Amino acid sequence: MSSTIGRRGALALGAATLATSALATPALAQAGFPSRPIRMIVPWLPGGSSDTELRVLSDLATRKLGQTVLVENKAGATGTLGALMMAQERSGDGYLVGQMPISVFRLPAMSRRPTFDPLADFSWIIHLTGYTFGVVVRADQPWKTWQEFVAYARANPGKVTYGTPGVGSTLHITMERIAEQLGIEWLHVPFKGGADNIQAVLSGATTVNTDSTGWAPLVDDGKLRLLVVWTAERTKRFPDVPTLREVGIDIVADSPYGLAGPKGMDPGVVRVLHDAFKEALFDPQHLATLERYDMPLRYMGPEDYAAFARRIAGEEAAIIRKLGLRID
Repeated sequence: MSSTIGRRGALALGAATLATSALATPALAQAGFPSRPIRMIVPWLPGGSSDTELRVLSDLATRKLGQTVLVENKAGATGTLGALMMAQERSGDGYLVGQMPISVFRLPAMSRRPTFDPLADFSWIIHLTGYTFGVVVRADQPWKTWQEFVAYARANPGKVTYGTPGVGSTLHITMERIAEQLGIEWLHVPFKGGADNIQAVLSGATTVNTDSTGWAPLVDDGKLRLLVVWTAERTKRFPDVPTLREVGIDIVADSPYGLAGPKGMDPGVVRVLHDAFKEALFDPQHLATLERYDMPLRYMGPEDYAAFARRIAGEEAAIIRKLGLRID
C-alpha cells in the first residue's frame, strides 16, 4: 500500500528503519552484494529537481551499501532512455538501476512498435515520490488569474504555446486533457530539460511554462507568475494559488516515480537495494530535499510498487487511447 507521510512520522520511521537495517548489515555483507559500484540512470539533464533528489538519495544509499552509487544522466525521449537501457540489459544483477518516470507507462502505448514492455521488462525496487506541477507565465503578461489566461486561450486558438519536458510527459498529457475539457487549441513545445523550458518562457519564445517547481524561485522573485497548481490541495509554499479542481477541472497530476532494474533480478538483490534506498529515502537530508522541491513522500516496497505499476500502465494506456496521441 502506498503512503504519504508527514515529516515527523517520516523521521520516526527513518530511525526505526536505520535500527533494523543495522542489524541486517552482516547478513547483507555475507551475501556478497554489492561488490562493485552501482549505476543509477537519471533520465534528465543535470540540475533539475529529479536529478538533485536522486543524487542526494544515491549519496545516502552509498553509505549503506558500502559501494558507490554512480549517477549517469541520460536525457531524452521524455525520460524513457533509462528504461530502454534497462530493458536491453541482459543481466539483472543489481548493478544497473534507474528512475522510472510515469512516461515509461505512456510511450509504449503511443507507439506501434514499442521498444520495451513496462510490465515485463523491469524489476520494481522502491517507489519514492512525485512532483508539484504548475502553470507559470512571465510576470509582465496581462493574465493575473488562471481564468483570465483561459479566456485569452479560447479567444486566440493556436496562439498560446506551452513548454513541457517532452512528448508523453505528465505535463503534456495534462495540458491536452485540459484543452479537451475546455475546448482550447494550443501548441505544445517539448524541451529536454527544465532550464531550457524556463528560459523559453522568460524570453517570450513560449507563452507559458508547465513543469515541476524549478520555476518556484522565479515566482518568489516576481519574474514569473504561478496561475494554478495540479496538486490535490494548495501548496504550503504558494497558499494563494488555486488547484485545478478549484478552478473547475477535476484533475490531480503529480507524476509519481520510483526505482527499478532490469527484469529477472534476484529477490535477495532487490531486497538489499530496497533496504538501502528506503533508509536513504527517510534520511533527514533527503526529506529536506523533498521539502525544498515540494515533492510528496510516496513510499512503496517492491510488491506494492509492482502492483501500482500494473494499475498505472492500464490507466495511462486508456488516457492515451482517448486522446488519440501517437508518436509514430
